[in-house]
Amino acid sequence: MFNFDAKGLFSKRLKSHLKELSRYLNYIFNGHSAFALLFFISALAYYYKSWIETLPPNFPGALIIGGVLGLALSWSPVRTLLREADLVFLLAAEGKLKPYFLRTLVYSFISQLYIVIVCAAALGPLYFAGRPEESGRSYLLLVLVMIIFKAWNLFASWRVQKIRSNSYRNLEWMIRLVLNVLVFWMLAQGDMIFAGIATLLFAALVFGDTVWAKRESGLYWERLVDNERQGMQAFYRFANLFTDVPHLKDRVKRRNWLVALFNHIPFKQESSFDYLYLRTVARSGDYFGMYVRLIVLGGVAIWFVPNLIMKLLFALLFLYMAIFQLVPLYKHHRTVLWLDLYPVQETVRRKSVLDLLFRMAILQIILFTIIFAIQGLLLGTLIMLAGGLLFSYLFIYKYAKTKMN
Repeated sequence: MFNFDAKGLFSKRLKSHLKELSRYLNYIFNGHSAFALLFFISALAYYYKSWIETLPPNFPGALIIGGVLGLALSWSPVRTLLREADLVFLLAAEGKLKPYFLRTLVYSFISQLYIVIVCAAALGPLYFAGRPEESGRSYLLLVLVMIIFKAWNLFASWRVQKIRSNSYRNLEWMIRLVLNVLVFWMLAQGDMIFAGIATLLFAALVFGDTVWAKRESGLYWERLVDNERQGMQAFYRFANLFTDVPHLKDRVKRRNWLVALFNHIPFKQESSFDYLYLRTVARSGDYFGMYVRLIVLGGVAIWFVPNLIMKLLFALLFLYMAIFQLVPLYKHHRTVLWLDLYPVQETVRRKSVLDLLFRMAILQIILFTIIFAIQGLLLGTLIMLAGGLLFSYLFIYKYAKTKMN
């Protein structure tokens, strides 16, 4: 252990980590998802600008800025790049790992700067809408404070990871969240005195974290490894919406109430895969959760977007995203060898998946159509129903079928 190279270990871990991320990012930002994302951001930016122009003078924009920045900055996980084997092989070298963890802090800060950039770009129009007399320099100062607080929150997160008490960590995060909100709420209002007081309280909290952490003996290795594993699993779940991720650990829930809806499946040989894939969707946290989230987000977009054409485009966009991200269901059980023993032809298995996708698309179309009907948009209701069914049929039985083949 005398010649242990902490810097070299970090370089190897970082290189391996970035290679893993880039591997899946290439799939995430492919042609389909990049086009959908670009369309969604463009439409959102257009209506966001229109909404800003209609704000009343007494609108609590400063409070919204404080709330958004408080949440964004309080969420500051430290990516340690640790692995489960490190609980055994690195434990003896803990005293020589200070250069390693210092570099993980720097990497975490740099990799999370995009949060500050996105928040600064999104909240700028709201800031100037509430304070039109301010210059761009004042907002740049606010962005600089955001960067400083991001680093400060990361340091606090690292100190807290050493503390064994779950109640202290939870309470500390809540207090830190409140103080972050207060600081940027006051800064957005131009109240520098109260912002300074909240900053001093934040500094006292970080100092308290440091004092408490020094009382602990050694690093909390189990928690550090578990946090790193959860961080990667969260990324894998996101990437799994676009491509197959073999490292993903499936989250399965019984959901008996949902499975009970599928009891109509006949007890026949050709219905074997109907039974299997329906329950896969119902009990899988990834497929079911993603499907419900897209329906909710699409419904909200359809409800609040004022233009009929944009409503229809959003509806088709979320319909496309739901179907496209359900297509990998066909290969979900690819590692289960006993499925090959089913006396069922591959064409029957493929048909079961395609029919399931079409039924789920029909349910989504019906829900979106109901929203158009509630808003009294007869033309939109008819177009959504007919156009959605036509689009789903062509996309599933032409594109998706070809992709499965």
